[in-house]
Amino acid sequence: MSVSTTQRWALTLAYDGAAFHGWQKQPGGLDTIQTVLETALSTIADEPIAVTVAGRTDAGVHATAQVVHFDTCVRRSAQTWVRGGNATMDKNVRILAAQPMAAHFHARFDAFGRHYRYLLTSSSVRMPQLLGKMGWTHWPLAIVPMREAAALLVGEHDFSSFRSSECQAKSPVKTLYDMRLSGSPELMAIDLHGSAFVHNMVRNIVGALVYVGAGKMTVAQFADLLAAKSRRVAPPTMMADGLYLTGVDYPPEFNLPTPQLPVWLWPNLV
Repeated sequence: MSVSTTQRWALTLAYDGAAFHGWQKQPGGLDTIQTVLETALSTIADEPIAVTVAGRTDAGVHATAQVVHFDTCVRRSAQTWVRGGNATMDKNVRILAAQPMAAHFHARFDAFGRHYRYLLTSSSVRMPQLLGKMGWTHWPLAIVPMREAAALLVGEHDFSSFRSSECQAKSPVKTLYDMRLSGSPELMAIDLHGSAFVHNMVRNIVGALVYVGAGKMTVAQFADLLAAKSRRVAPPTMMADGLYLTGVDYPPEFNLPTPQLPVWLWPNLV
């Protein structure tokens, strides 16, 4: 009698977070990305499938290159996981690629970097076409002081001032490898590349940068905010609409290169 062996797979996903109550499964049958994906994969496998994600995203947050892994004993091709999953699943979630992996690969614990982009518009009236896709402020912004403030965050810091009270991370100390602001005050891309991010960290950073750009906080006061290590003295959290998880870094042995920004996500803003 033959014994079935387990195969580990990695999937790269894109999704529109506005359509769901976040990534993680929740009680009460709320629509979440994890629930939609696991239901589709379980249908294809004809057995229960549970996925592990590189990083959970909140309600309203999007992804262009999220990574998950799962184990299964059934034999399916990469094409079957991609095409079958997309045919079965909610149209707001797409499997971009499927790849068989070594048994020791872990989508979360093997990731050493995450990339996020926040898209921000500034105008007196919020354009309805951008609802759910871009963050917005009615304040005119100055991008130069925003860049000066952002530069203070690069490196290893205690990000408690930018951490949600609901955060479950063991430590608020994270390393931000790079942070860049491109575009114009009217259409801005804020790119962050870090080891990991505490809960709401990107949206809280953007909220503080908006205060700097609007003249409601100086660069020196932004530095004081970082040093304070307290969320109680920080500006409000920015809306989730403009936040995109755009890539996850893994060691070369896993052959999962970090994807380039898709052309429709305004990658060439300067």
